[in-house]
Amino acid sequence: MKDNTNYFDVNKATWNKKVDVHAQSDMYNMEAFKAGKTSLMPYEIKALGHVNGKSLLHLQCHFGQDTLSWSRLGAKCVGVDLSDEGVKLAQQLNNDLKLDAEFVCCNVLDTSKHVSKTFDIVFTSYGTIGWLPDLKPWAKMIAERLNVGGTFYIVEFHPIIWMFDYIDGVSKMKYHYNRKEVIYDEYEGTYANQSSKMVSKEYGWNHGLSEIINALIEAGLDIEYLNEYDESPYDVFPDLVKLDNGMYKLKDQLFPMLFEIKATKR
Repeated sequence: MKDNTNYFDVNKATWNKKVDVHAQSDMYNMEAFKAGKTSLMPYEIKALGHVNGKSLLHLQCHFGQDTLSWSRLGAKCVGVDLSDEGVKLAQQLNNDLKLDAEFVCCNVLDTSKHVSKTFDIVFTSYGTIGWLPDLKPWAKMIAERLNVGGTFYIVEFHPIIWMFDYIDGVSKMKYHYNRKEVIYDEYEGTYANQSSKMVSKEYGWNHGLSEIINALIEAGLDIEYLNEYDESPYDVFPDLVKLDNGMYKLKDQLFPMLFEIKATKR
């Protein structure tokens, strides 16, 4: 089995640098969040229903806005992230907002080594699985951390999105839909502040829908649904047009931008 430690170390360093830039960005709108605005999308809340009194594990939580938004809705939350700077800010926000979430710094694939309790819900969203070389251990960990009958929910950018290279604001198809080899990218700026001078150095992997679904099934989860959507909640790709509902679509929409999966541990 390939040792991906160096890739993870480079990604961690980049995410540590992103934390401060993102915390000051309009996209994350920290002041509005602190004042009570949720960071969750309506369809995420609809998918999980009433979470009050339920335990929730949030994978790859960045600096915890979604974790804390679920906490505000009454869930007992634990957030996990690779970035120690992200976890530090999440803990600070939790204290400032007088919430009761917990945060753990670790590689998401090592979650079961650091979190022993099980949960009613495991949640993850947007730009998460592309940092993982193999989804089988990811799915196995999700099953380990779920109670029997518990719910797993992911909303994520569609795999077709990652077939493109986005250089200088131009979309160029470059990568296989289900590429096995690692992809290295180095660029100035970050999705939340493209004019930032920080340099992002990132290693990632492409995973098609069949790989995602089959990893979850093999780990013991029953798929309740898979949905695909043409809209993105974030203006993070070239040639997006803002809609009346606040979402974004491609100028020439030929493929989905999001998918969501809801599954249950049997």
